[in-house]
Amino acid sequence: MPDTIRRADYYYVTAPDKPGAGARIFGALRDAGVSLLAVHAFPSARKSQIDVVPADAVAFLAAAKNAKLKISKPKTVFLIEGDDRVGAMASTLSRLGAAGINVIAVSAVRTGMGRYGGLLWVKPKDVAKAAETLGA
Repeated sequence: MPDTIRRADYYYVTAPDKPGAGARIFGALRDAGVSLLAVHAFPSARKSQIDVVPADAVAFLAAAKNAKLKISKPKTVFLIEGDDRVGAMASTLSRLGAAGINVIAVSAVRTGMGRYGGLLWVKPKDVAKAAETLGA
């Protein structure tokens, strides 16, 4: 079965790089009933940047406002799901490379039950071309 690739909005939140900071953010989202499709967090300039892909942007934005979280404007990420196999990301990356699109970040994980998922970022100027190349 071919991979499913879709374009999705994500937002980022910066948080202090201290114990419990992420728990406070995710607790507020949980308490508001916000479902997330994906999360990617990493250190950035002595803080943490937390990228979240909400299932429902309206609910996420309301919960973030209520929790007094400072969030970014929406940005684009490609959400990938498929059957796990050797080189699962290779064909996707090859298609983008052949189209002259540079991938600026990627994360992927085997999710169990023979499936995998991934997040893929390109520069904003390349989003439309990447979406066309990937059929997203």
